[in-house]
Amino acid sequence: MIRQLRFKLTAITMVLLTVLLALILFFANQSTRQSLRSASMEALEAVGSLNPHRPGRPMGASNCFVLELKPDGTFIAMGPDSYDLDSSENLLELLNEAAATGNATGELSDRQLRYLRIENGPTLKYAFSDISAEIQAISRLNVASILIFALGILIFLLVSVLLSRWAVRPVEQAWNQQRQFVADASHELKTPLTVILTNAELLGDPAYDAESKQSFSANILTMSQQMRSLVEELLDQARVDNGTAKAERQSLDFSKLAEEAVLPFEPVYFEAGRNLVSQISPGIHLTGSEKHLRQVVEILLDNGCKYSTAGGTILLRLDRHGKNALLSVTTPGQPLTEQQRTDIFKRFYRVDAARTRTGSYGLGLSIAQGIVEQHGGKIWAQSQETGNTFFVLLPV
Repeated sequence: MIRQLRFKLTAITMVLLTVLLALILFFANQSTRQSLRSASMEALEAVGSLNPHRPGRPMGASNCFVLELKPDGTFIAMGPDSYDLDSSENLLELLNEAAATGNATGELSDRQLRYLRIENGPTLKYAFSDISAEIQAISRLNVASILIFALGILIFLLVSVLLSRWAVRPVEQAWNQQRQFVADASHELKTPLTVILTNAELLGDPAYDAESKQSFSANILTMSQQMRSLVEELLDQARVDNGTAKAERQSLDFSKLAEEAVLPFEPVYFEAGRNLVSQISPGIHLTGSEKHLRQVVEILLDNGCKYSTAGGTILLRLDRHGKNALLSVTTPGQPLTEQQRTDIFKRFYRVDAARTRTGSYGLGLSIAQGIVEQHGGKIWAQSQETGNTFFVLLPV
């Protein structure tokens, strides 16, 4: 699909640029031709005395000569020395060719001459102009136009390919993320489904006693709860991807929201053998989705409880940072590497793959990142010797 999209974009760009270049060269060529012809006609008119207001010899008249035909059939030749005007036979043939066309102006291609017929009472004049230089100039112009067109096509092809790659890159990334997301979700759902199906089959086997069947039922319930948790996280991720947080913004007290989010986690931390300390500056207000920002705080607190050292103290702080609100959650434990600090925000990424047993599917921080970015903020992690700190910066 991505290749086809690139090809279509390249083809469309090539067609548009080719048509545009062809039109530019065509009009430039026609304009040059018309300019040369106009200059030649002005010289003919000046030589034929149709424009008596021009003093001296008119510009461009050096390649012009005039044949004036008398009523008695004789003619007079007037022109520069560069022309052979002594051969009456050749000049008479020239007059006959010009008269045979029946037009007041035209070109004698074989002789490379342009003529203009001038009638002034009984006197008839034919002004001729040598257009050999004009023909050569037009020929060179045609060759240059062909070369420019061919070179332009090659350059446009290269530019079109680069532009198509650049334009399709976000689509390609989204497509690859979607494929990876589906593959990872299928993999995460496959394990609990296999356990559920296996235990369901064993539950219907009469060879097992009541105690074993009770164990099978408990396994099915546990795996079903894990699947429900995963499906809920997948739905949260989908809502964030659809920009739901943008549509639910309102003015809110972020300090109060953080305090309310901390309260339910205090007994959870106590049961897990960890300490939770919060330092929240009052009166920090911002505009956003209350539900989604609460979810960000809850995700950070949940991760702090799951992935911190037993008996350690987790510190949540909320302060003003210039024109922003800075939320941080510091957890004691194994410091993350630089690569891990980037990868943990990817979907389904887990530093320890065994953490699926604790209900972690690697979606929490990805969801939090999507929410924060939709609020115009950013989220990142830093590591110290004793642990890690997650930061959320939101505009106030």
